[in-house]
Amino acid sequence: MEEFSKISFQEISKRDMLIIIKALEYTGENTKIPSFIELKDSIVKQLSTLANSTEEEFLEYLQEFR
Repeated sequence: MEEFSKISFQEISKRDMLIIIKALEYTGENTKIPSFIELKDSIVKQLSTLANSTEEEFLEYLQEFR
């Protein structure tokens, strides 16, 4: 197995990304483990920056593909 330090979201569909974000949010809220919410927030922040939008706009964009 090759080692890598970063993973690309390039091949993940918008629907799958929304599922990942919602799963992190749900798990964080129900387990009270802050690292799940922190990871979700970090992913949303980075992707919204790449999309040149606010975090709210980015989440709305992902939800359009439900």
